[in-house]
Amino acid sequence: MRTETVIIGAGQAGLALSRHLTARGHDHVVLERGRVGERWRSERWDSLSLLTPNWLNRLPYAVPLAHPDGFLDREGVIAYLESYSAGAPVRERTAVVRVSPTPDGYHVATDRGDWAARNVVIATGDCDVPRIPDAAATAPPSVHQLHASRYRRPEQLPDGGVLVVGAGPSGQQLAAELRRAGRDVALAVGRHARTPRTYRGRDIFAWLHALGQLDVHADDVPDLAAARRAPSLPVSGAAGGESLGLDHLARLGVVVTGRFLRFTERTALLADDLEHQLREADRRLYRTLARIDDHIERTGAPAEPAETLPSVSIRPGPERLALGTELRTVLWATGYGRAYPWLDVPVLDAAGELAHREGITAAPGLFAVGLRFQRTRKSHFLGGVGDDAAHIAAAIAEARCESRLARAA
Repeated sequence: MRTETVIIGAGQAGLALSRHLTARGHDHVVLERGRVGERWRSERWDSLSLLTPNWLNRLPYAVPLAHPDGFLDREGVIAYLESYSAGAPVRERTAVVRVSPTPDGYHVATDRGDWAARNVVIATGDCDVPRIPDAAATAPPSVHQLHASRYRRPEQLPDGGVLVVGAGPSGQQLAAELRRAGRDVALAVGRHARTPRTYRGRDIFAWLHALGQLDVHADDVPDLAAARRAPSLPVSGAAGGESLGLDHLARLGVVVTGRFLRFTERTALLADDLEHQLREADRRLYRTLARIDDHIERTGAPAEPAETLPSVSIRPGPERLALGTELRTVLWATGYGRAYPWLDVPVLDAAGELAHREGITAAPGLFAVGLRFQRTRKSHFLGGVGDDAAHIAAAIAEARCESRLARAA
């Protein structure tokens, strides 16, 4: 089978690029190992809601979402992607097993036939492979372990206490859900962010948009690798949008501890560094709020009176949790990595990450879309992939024109 471009992945990034290529009349196919939006279906928990409000979640050429200040839940995201994919050349349940270069493009082998294409676009996303610390292998067999990508609901877990490792949005949301379900929960906290859902009468993402923070370009940050590792904002779209925060979790009854270190035969060991992590999160928060205050003062933007957010004060939890009594389950909310075992093209760096500039690799005709901070800070957002998809579509069209000119010459 032949086509001009193969897109690997039918999540929001792959579908956004497909829409841009369709608008250009460009022949292409989208290959998806499962169903459209598969990760939203099989790798996200039941009660998940997006962190970003609907006005920020629009995909290219789609009508605006209803209730612009509302938040899509997991089922809403799936329905949105299904509707958006109508008419797109998607081949579902088609797993790519190898991509290798040919003299005039790429050979894409799948479990349902092979493709020849001039271009290949990797749209497998930023949240690809669950990241679990090596120390997980040292836990006693009696401890039930799972990554957040495999968690669905509280009833799924065995009885007993739960240690959630990781204080990003996922970790904080899951700790709150489990505690509200009546579970004894401890949260192991490392580097994390702190932010309110609203500040001075507006959603925090509205202020970040107004400040231009969501559109900061990769070329304009001093340390792009660090920017890509920056902790995400721990807010929730549940119940119409709610703040989280370690102080809020502590009031719910979650035991907040320092970083997870390792297991011993009978305990989980935790670091004595919670106070340091809290102060660092406060420092970053106050810097952002000061920018918002300055923006309001300079522009006269409508806002409620200035408000003060006190520093978080929490009594640290224990440095040891007994396995089998205090702790029966460890839920790893420790993020994701990326892996390309099927990619037989030398475009990976020493860490196994895709080397690219704005989604364009050094290999002619090989592109990516949907990666964190691919071009701007919002690149991996549901509504942020559209700009990057347009950029890649233009790069594909430009390469096609250059190829035609070269052949004519």
